[in-house]
Amino acid sequence: MKHFPFALLLSWCVFFTSCTNKNSDAFPNSAITIPEQGVSRLETPKDLDPLLNQLGPARYALLGEASHGTAEFYTWRSAITKRLIQEKGYNLIGVEGDWPDMYELNRYVKGANNGASATAVLQRLKRWPTWMWANTEIAELAEWLRTYNSTQPAARKVGFYGLDVYSLWESLQSIRTDFPEADPATRQAVDAALDCLGPYNQSDEAYGRATMGGASCAEAVANVLAAVRNRMKTLPPGHEGAFNAEQNALVAVNAERYNRAAVRSSTTSWNIRDQHMAETINRLMAFHGPTAKIAVWEHNTHVGDARHTDMANRGEVNVGQLMREQHASAGVYIVGFGTYAGTVTAAPRWGGPVTTMPVPAAQSGSWEAVIHEQRPGNNLFLLDSWRGNDQLTQRRGNRAIGVVYNPASESGNYVPTNLPQRYDAFIFIEQTQALRPLPNMGG
Repeated sequence: MKHFPFALLLSWCVFFTSCTNKNSDAFPNSAITIPEQGVSRLETPKDLDPLLNQLGPARYALLGEASHGTAEFYTWRSAITKRLIQEKGYNLIGVEGDWPDMYELNRYVKGANNGASATAVLQRLKRWPTWMWANTEIAELAEWLRTYNSTQPAARKVGFYGLDVYSLWESLQSIRTDFPEADPATRQAVDAALDCLGPYNQSDEAYGRATMGGASCAEAVANVLAAVRNRMKTLPPGHEGAFNAEQNALVAVNAERYNRAAVRSSTTSWNIRDQHMAETINRLMAFHGPTAKIAVWEHNTHVGDARHTDMANRGEVNVGQLMREQHASAGVYIVGFGTYAGTVTAAPRWGGPVTTMPVPAAQSGSWEAVIHEQRPGNNLFLLDSWRGNDQLTQRRGNRAIGVVYNPASESGNYVPTNLPQRYDAFIFIEQTQALRPLPNMGG
């Protein structure tokens, strides 16, 4: 386990567990009426037509999820992403996963012989919670991508990349093993950084706590990024191996910053993480050129604009907010997801076993409960027409389940949300089923 336990207390809770307090913002008593306009049934991929039509020329499609363990969130994001690729020219997928691990899947979907199957590649994942990406739904999408890419020229093959910041040691090791163009200065910088980090036994928690006493490997890790960039000056522009090495070095720099911040400030560490993910999106888009388009798969808490939730009260920003602020002219479209009840794949404690758990009926007064009462079933909501309605822009709870979950504490799993401002569209699945981890992936 490399996501460290003290993050349960010191990073923002929804990714790790659920700790939003029950309050009047989440469960207001005022009644609202959901309009007929912009609501349509959602049963087959063809029913996504209104969404695809509204997405139009947007270059950034941010696709959320209300949990990291719900099968339908993955399968509907897959359906949307396939159509974005086939109909809208999207050629990048960025997910809430680690860069080195997802880069191996990227190589596979682009035709590399680095695994007999997508399942074999995904079963190499070791970082808890493995089920987020080592699951049947992702394996099926990866096989589809590999088949699709086999018909495309190299410049149009769809890539699959991790956006997250946690892989400090793995990213440094990757520069050592996967960057054959590394010069002696780069290799020496990597070795020095790993030597500095050596006493902490690949424990983010141990390193973070050591910084409270004055320890620091910040300079050694920054030297790796400087050395990689210096080496890149001698390589041809567009060299993907160099881009991969630079990204791993950048991950290491920001992971070191994150680990230091996590023992000091939940807001600072949250912002470092989401700013890193936004920077990675920007780097991918710049590297792939002016026609690139990206589908981003992350939790609602990352892609739903933070300015329209209580996250803003804590000074937190997120990917959705940053993309809207930076790329409005290029088109940013955000899709949130929710469910009324069902089952979910999660763990009872940090680092615990993967478990199928019940998802209780949504709390009265939440967005999920209101939608269930007025528009039951699976539905697509296009939210632009809601934005002038004071009732519909009132904040109320939007369920958010983390990788650690306790159904008995359900009232704590809601983010006060102005739904039509946080998202551009919302997909509601009445009854959902747990994600299917791959065999032999215990957590």
